[in-house]
Amino acid sequence: MLTARETFRRHEILLAGANGFLGKVILGMLLDRFPELRRVHILMRGKRRATPQERFEKEVLRSPPLAPLVEKLGLEHIREKVNLVTGDVGQPDCGVPSQTLDDLTGNLGLVLNCAGLVEFFPPVDESFLSNVDGVENAAGLARRIGAKLAHVSTCFVCGESDGFIEESEPIVGFYPRRKGRHDRGFHHDREIRYMRERIREAYASSHTNGSRKRSRELSQKLSDLGSQRAAQWGWTNTYTYTKSLGEQLLAAQDDLDFTIVRPAIVEAALEFPFPGWVEGGRTAAPLVIMAINGLRHWAVREDAPMEVVPVDQVATAILIVATLLLNGRAEKVYHVSTADANPIYFGELVKVLYKECRRRAQNANGLARLPFGGPQGVRVLTPEEVMERGRRQQKNLTRLQHFAAALRRMAQRTGLPGEQTFRGLAASFRSASLKAAVRDQALELYRPFMYDNRFIFEAENMRSARASLTEEDRRLLPWSPETIDWEDYWVNKELAGVERWIQNEGKG
Repeated sequence: MLTARETFRRHEILLAGANGFLGKVILGMLLDRFPELRRVHILMRGKRRATPQERFEKEVLRSPPLAPLVEKLGLEHIREKVNLVTGDVGQPDCGVPSQTLDDLTGNLGLVLNCAGLVEFFPPVDESFLSNVDGVENAAGLARRIGAKLAHVSTCFVCGESDGFIEESEPIVGFYPRRKGRHDRGFHHDREIRYMRERIREAYASSHTNGSRKRSRELSQKLSDLGSQRAAQWGWTNTYTYTKSLGEQLLAAQDDLDFTIVRPAIVEAALEFPFPGWVEGGRTAAPLVIMAINGLRHWAVREDAPMEVVPVDQVATAILIVATLLLNGRAEKVYHVSTADANPIYFGELVKVLYKECRRRAQNANGLARLPFGGPQGVRVLTPEEVMERGRRQQKNLTRLQHFAAALRRMAQRTGLPGEQTFRGLAASFRSASLKAAVRDQALELYRPFMYDNRFIFEAENMRSARASLTEEDRRLLPWSPETIDWEDYWVNKELAGVERWIQNEGKG
């Protein structure tokens, strides 16, 4: 039996991405549950107006998941257990100074790379910098100091898929439209060279004079380049395309002890640091906000599961895998997912969200405010039907906006009362039109995950990994997707968390 407590007592860890949603939870879990932790080094780069130390204090230590823990443990304990290392995953050896590299060599057991750009269609050079170059540099750092590497990727490197995705799928040479395991048509090294050359050409043709400062046109050109190349091979977006390239770059190396952890969609916490903690525009957050605003017409595949996993379950899984890796017993790939053991299907999910949001609207107003007024509830349509409905709605809103504007002009010309009322109506219709456009764009953006594909990720390696730990460690690291009550989770964790931490962000 392996012992996580003893493992973390003996080995120091370097964590990249500690200021991210997942990274903060991992750091908090290490400090909270493993008081005998030897040391964790935090890789942090400075920004234009903030030093690495300032960023760490503001973005990590003062963040909602860490601030109570800092108060509980005290700053002295934090300083004893946590060491800040200046660096940047976008640089060779992650930009760590040579003296620091020498100090870490022989003392560091694991590099844990949680850094990455989680954005579907960014300019492709940004995605390469984090998700491809960052992996290459993290591997170089681990090799340079004699450490092992745990790399956090995503289950959705599978790209277009329909059904059960195994953990044993070969990494090198994979592309989603591959015609069987003997298809040798994709070479990650050639693809990376090709794209880096296209990126250089895009900058050269934009006359930036080597400044790397992008115009709006160049940003759009680079975004289009990434999305078009991803679609050509069968990946759903630039994010999954570059994450797969990073994995293949890592798997092709034979002089590094590594493992790859692939979470599904990472969402609100189940229990730690507290139920419902969520940060930033998580993948499901726009869908939840649309449900809060009364969306009844959904383009979803009713029999497809929503492959979501709470962030604390992901952090738990990563620390379990880190324990195995540090003891030489890790597999190469771990899916951190839920649908193979405890699925919630989209058809059920949208009904749960609609029912709860309608109940809240009734409680707030005494009766269901529009658009929760009808008894018919949720309607599941095809994407084409949803888009056609959106076009009709936009046309009607545009007509109403023009009509209100015409009435305002007439009132202004004739001196009759109502000018301000009609001005307000026109603004309301314009606002509704913009919201509807954003909604339709979001539904189209998530179409590959909600309608076109059906993802079920095998997580057998995670179950075997947890079974290899002691009973005490299983208590400290409770990987338990089978026991999640999904209706309770979506109502009392995800929906409540999105309202508290995302929808109301910045409102005082």
